[in-house]
Amino acid sequence: MHRRLATGLAASALAVITITATATSATAAPADKPQVLSSWTQTSSSSYSSWAAARSNQGAWAAYAFDWSTDYCSSSPDNPFGFPFANSCARHDFGYRNYKAAGQFDANKARLDSAFYEDLKRVCNGYSGGTKTACNSTAWTYYQAVRAFG
Repeated sequence: MHRRLATGLAASALAVITITATATSATAAPADKPQVLSSWTQTSSSSYSSWAAARSNQGAWAAYAFDWSTDYCSSSPDNPFGFPFANSCARHDFGYRNYKAAGQFDANKARLDSAFYEDLKRVCNGYSGGTKTACNSTAWTYYQAVRAFG
């Protein structure tokens, strides 16, 4: 009787372990998640464009379990002086949140902040003259703030 009970319990435990392991591997993020995250957080305009396209189609990336949440420019204006910085701030949040979740934030913070600054400058490139100068000055201020306090 004890042997049958022990055998039954062992078989049940093995089944639970097998089911748990299968479920865990089925819900694990794809192996290329670090590469995708890196490709979307570079300083180039193509990196920004790829991230923006993915952001507008987040469902296609659900298996990666990225954190797409954002508070945009935190306590700073999202559109200071009318300059549309909100999407640049959203990508910056994306990088910060996902690298923190991966435990790799410190190794990537400087690049994320640089990418943020490049994104802001690309916004400013849409202006000319004094307006562009004002935009670039505001972008520099935002960049310095994230470098110091981000």
